[in-house]
Amino acid sequence: MSQTLARVADTIESRKPENGGDPATSYVAKLMSKGDDAILKKIGEEATELVMAAKDVRAGADRSKVLYECADLWFHSMVLLARFDLSPQQVLDELARREGLSGIEEKASRKE
Repeated sequence: MSQTLARVADTIESRKPENGGDPATSYVAKLMSKGDDAILKKIGEEATELVMAAKDVRAGADRSKVLYECADLWFHSMVLLARFDLSPQQVLDELARREGLSGIEEKASRKE
């Protein structure tokens, strides 16, 4: 599972403008060249589309739309991670750290 994330992360990294990604030919480079707010806006749009797809499934629509929208959200989240020089592996490590913890306890343990 994480091999796919690693490959996508490597592709995103290679397309960052500072790594030679060309906004004229690369969606990642184009999005990153627009700045953080453009990336954040796209994540918000994709999160909303995922919520709407899930609501549609509850109403009887095809579940594959949830997968499609979730993939879009994950991808754009990975673009944001790359923007801040973070990796999917770091997210997986954080999830592993939380594994076995009550969500309530984990949240309470966070520093304000």
